[in-house]
Amino acid sequence: MQTRLDALESRSIYILREAFNQIDRLCMLWSLGKDSNVMVWLARKAFFGHVPFPLVHVDTGKKFPEMYAFRDRYAEEWGVELVTGDCPPVEEMDADLPPAARSAARKTAGLNALIAAHGFTGIIAGIRRDEEGTRAKERVFSPRGAGNVWDVRNQPPEFWDQFRARVPEGAHVRVHPILHWSEIDIWRYIQRENIPIVDLYFARDGKRYRSLGDQDITSPIDSTASTLDEIIAELEVTTVSERSGRAMDHEREDAFERLRAAGYM
Repeated sequence: MQTRLDALESRSIYILREAFNQIDRLCMLWSLGKDSNVMVWLARKAFFGHVPFPLVHVDTGKKFPEMYAFRDRYAEEWGVELVTGDCPPVEEMDADLPPAARSAARKTAGLNALIAAHGFTGIIAGIRRDEEGTRAKERVFSPRGAGNVWDVRNQPPEFWDQFRARVPEGAHVRVHPILHWSEIDIWRYIQRENIPIVDLYFARDGKRYRSLGDQDITSPIDSTASTLDEIIAELEVTTVSERSGRAMDHEREDAFERLRAAGYM
């Protein structure tokens, strides 16, 4: 009998194979968080242990040391092609954005530079609809226009899992293979598959990180969950937002939507 996790996994693998079949210059964003590690794991399953496209880490230079150590270890252990790119200084970002959103905008500029340098026409990203309201509006295959801009009002229909990957010259497609997953699905799958994750997700001294970003704009939550079972049990009853530790999500209402329209992940 097929379980919920089996069904989620099967659809994600189908999406990854469709992307690989339809898109010439494909890459996968690897933020080193729980969602992107699940995504890499799914890619390895989809292609029989090998990831046939590069993993891209847009490096702000402000990640936790544990995240860099994780990246270096598993890039080698999994035998992936790793592409990294730095981000411009915050002073070059839109001064009208709130402080945390302005800092996060560096990732968009860094990604845009990598797209231009490598000619990527498809970007696989590990976003989920339940994370944040703007992300809930995404398609699985989501076209980005010139300048990597997202037009949320002009998206293709996706009936019966028929996806459209063709884009004009100078544009690209974002592919979201775990868009249909929830946070607790991610953790149950990590537990089932024994997927490696950064240990900052586990509680130390009454605190843990529920969502990982840059050190200066990410805070831990109060928690005693120090095992996968305890994290899952905590999520089954929590009423706190997953991104409650992200400073950007507490700034003015349109900041995140402006970032995503401009190309943020």
